[in-house]
Amino acid sequence: MSKKIISFFTVFILMLVLCSFSSYADNDKIEGNKKIERKIVYNKKKHNIILLWSAFGSSGNYVITRGGSRLASDFITVGSTSTLSFTDNKPNADKYENYYKVTRNSITVIISLENQIFGDNMYFYDRKYEKAATARNEINSQFESIGLGGSNGEWTTKRQAYYFKPNINGQTYDSGGSGSASSAEANSIELGFYSHIGGLGKVPSDVKLGSIFTKPHLSGGANATCTFWRSVENVEVMRDFAWTVSQSTSARRMLIESTSKYISDIGDTNFWGSGGFIADIHYASSRPNWGGQQQWYTRNTVFPSGSGAMGGSYNMVWQGCVNAPKEDEANSPISATPIIREKPFLFIDKDGEYKVFVPAWQKDRVGISWSAADMGKGEIQDLLTNWYVAKEGDTDLEINNALKAGKNIFFTPGHYSLNAPIQVNRKDAVLLGAGIASVTLEPTEKNTWGCIYADDKDGIIIAGLLMDSLNSTTYQIRIGNEGANSDHSADPILLTDITCRVGGVQSKNIQIQASMQINSSNVVGDHFWLWRADHGSQRGGDARWLRDRCKNGLIVTGNDVTLYGLFTEHYQEYEVLWLGERGRTYFFQNEPPYDAPNQASWSSQEGRVAGYAAFKVANSVKEHQSIGMGSYAVFTGTDGNVNKKNGFEAPNSPNVKLEKMCITRFAGPGNIQNVINGIGGSTATGTKRLTLYNNGEGTQSYDEEFNLPNRESYPAYINMEK
Repeated sequence: MSKKIISFFTVFILMLVLCSFSSYADNDKIEGNKKIERKIVYNKKKHNIILLWSAFGSSGNYVITRGGSRLASDFITVGSTSTLSFTDNKPNADKYENYYKVTRNSITVIISLENQIFGDNMYFYDRKYEKAATARNEINSQFESIGLGGSNGEWTTKRQAYYFKPNINGQTYDSGGSGSASSAEANSIELGFYSHIGGLGKVPSDVKLGSIFTKPHLSGGANATCTFWRSVENVEVMRDFAWTVSQSTSARRMLIESTSKYISDIGDTNFWGSGGFIADIHYASSRPNWGGQQQWYTRNTVFPSGSGAMGGSYNMVWQGCVNAPKEDEANSPISATPIIREKPFLFIDKDGEYKVFVPAWQKDRVGISWSAADMGKGEIQDLLTNWYVAKEGDTDLEINNALKAGKNIFFTPGHYSLNAPIQVNRKDAVLLGAGIASVTLEPTEKNTWGCIYADDKDGIIIAGLLMDSLNSTTYQIRIGNEGANSDHSADPILLTDITCRVGGVQSKNIQIQASMQINSSNVVGDHFWLWRADHGSQRGGDARWLRDRCKNGLIVTGNDVTLYGLFTEHYQEYEVLWLGERGRTYFFQNEPPYDAPNQASWSSQEGRVAGYAAFKVANSVKEHQSIGMGSYAVFTGTDGNVNKKNGFEAPNSPNVKLEKMCITRFAGPGNIQNVINGIGGSTATGTKRLTLYNNGEGTQSYDEEFNLPNRESYPAYINMEK
């Protein structure tokens, strides 16, 4: 072949590459109103990198510099060109350690493989090329500049994840500091709304951070009851971990060398929070204190020796923990976790490639799933081979086509607007979100079905996603079709770090029957917050009652469903309705709806019973167990005469057992009048507890027929069975 033909062929290939810019719109930068498009091509055989971009600036050459990471201390000049492409024939050995700045007329764009793969909402840090304080300074700058720490951050659509590459040569990401994490002297990372920290090592000690603080924005820093939507996993915290949070916050797979407090020490000393969830964590030297927290669920965590109380007011559940507190009226230690599979996570393998670790199922587990040198049992999947990496702007059609092609889905941080639900219709499919990725119903009346629908298939995993609704729909997330009856005991379904949100932001009225329905059997849920918003950018009170409609937070019809850390709040009928057999719930937190306008509009069992129980086990159920259950009265948006007769309702059956129940009143004139089935006392005279209800003496509820969603309510254009 002649040189002329080769040259023409090369130009032709470059033109094809340039034509593909539209698929990388997530990476675009803006110059005025014009997008600056970018593309990077790595040739493994030649070990060279081709950069391509669209024109920007007015005159002169484009100058190309290279650093080993996005925020590297040193960028070296590698060339200049008047064209719209550049080839680096001597890049750094690791293809991901090549970040290029292309500059012209004081305008600079950054091009890298990591940005091309993961988009603009994932930030990578590499101590090999950066100073210790670099990541902390950037994260804290975002915390302040885009309002992630204040009240406006609660409703933003911005999503971000901060990923740290493994330390090398004894280095750490700790720039030094002292004191509790909330102090200025601690030099802490402040993690805000919709933000995630992830370590990219195999074990937590591969990434060493200094200290982490979550700053409450209410009551001068004393009130963390709205410190929601943030997570951290797979890192070591060397100095202090002040995880001052409430619902929809997750701390997992961590080594915490030291901790001075678990609460805020700024502002008013009368701190309180409504948390929270941690799991698979090793506290190496000091026992934390959850003082000021109303409740907390802790799973498979190792504490230093000791058995004294570690704070908490009403409902503290410690499951599968080593050196848990002793049992008392507020603390419920449970010896082991009967069945669990930890959440999958992203990491960099020894070959330098991005992988996802999918942990194995474990039974009757005590303590953590990993060790200092072993990431634990599970499957390693190559990200670029086995996964589709979704970025903000991707459609339901693109995501569903990837699922049909056999790919798992890694959702980079973003706000995904859908015109149809994501349809999980094959076994062992995995949906994994980073940075509190949000799967949201498009406000166009097109999607009247839901956010995610999973068929009754073995081994499905759905993790780290927020389901939001700007449209009326049947469900937000449904697991298994109605009448599902497959046996998944050999390969159960896992749902982990799932949030469903109804209301709070949309301007129009919406009606949803249930946030989540689990029809499949052998499902394990590990940390849910199902929330009909009690506050938001719209008016509350009676207006919210009519505008943000949703009957049930969770309906369970499947058998052998096990839930850990279930938070369900403010729904308008039974907040949890359990119809399946052999269900188990370990920890339940609830507040009833604030905004029921009067008793006539909020009465159950054909109007014969005031209000709706927070957790309803149907009379037809023969076997059920739940432990660590709290329901707290806050009847504020009412006429002053709204009450709830029972916190919990269950059949009088020898194999139905509800343990460690608690009710109390936080605000408003109304009360929960009984703990369960008409007995246990009223919150009118203070906090009421009941250690055990098992075939008790209370009055069993009336038999009811429940109006559940059915196939006839589905649009005809979707067939999940295909």
